[in-house]
Amino acid sequence: MKLEDTCSKKQPKLVAIHKTLEEIVLLNRERISPVTAIIYTDSRVSLDLLRKAKKQSFLVEVIRKQLASLEKREWRIKFSWVNAHPGTLGK
Repeated sequence: MKLEDTCSKKQPKLVAIHKTLEEIVLLNRERISPVTAIIYTDSRVSLDLLRKAKKQSFLVEVIRKQLASLEKREWRIKFSWVNAHPGTLGK
């Protein structure tokens, strides 16, 4: 998948979360127990945007709707931040 050159730095990370949630929806829930998924990301900005109560960008709101839909289907989605650049300050 190629994103437009005009995308912000946070958009590719949010798209990755969105696409991951799309794949989770396709999983056969009956064969997976417990129904918990952990999404690892190196984007603290994305995690912060998803946690904030105030309305955010269209993509953040789409992700929030995906999460709500999965929760209704008894999925537990967790997020975990990982340091993608150990030893590099600011990452």
